[in-house]
Amino acid sequence: MAHFAELDDNNTVLRVMVVNDSDTVDEDGSEVESVGQQYLTDLFGGTWVQTSYTSSTRRRFASVGSVYDPDTDIFLNPKPFPSWVLDHNAEWDAPVGMPSDGSAMYAEVTTQYVWDEDTTSWVAITE
Repeated sequence: MAHFAELDDNNTVLRVMVVNDSDTVDEDGSEVESVGQQYLTDLFGGTWVQTSYTSSTRRRFASVGSVYDPDTDIFLNPKPFPSWVLDHNAEWDAPVGMPSDGSAMYAEVTTQYVWDEDTTSWVAITE
């Protein structure tokens, strides 16, 4: 089985479809992305890009709301906040690192942080 993501005009994933291998192979029996794309376009119209359930193609499996970046040929998770930037692993990072006050190392510390986009900073929440 092969998986394909349908993209809107902004390359945002609208849905992911499963396609039988027989609908993705050429006359030589080789799986070819363009054959699967044409199969889905004939059925539903739209723009389709193959994705891999094992993330071996295009870095990660496409999901509804993720974005296909044609420049890097990968699927990106939805951007959580406008100020966040992509790191070298194509993951979204806050422009400011989360405070490292050791809260994860000590069970008695109940401080957690949430991102505040208005101030572009981490805000401590204590219980």
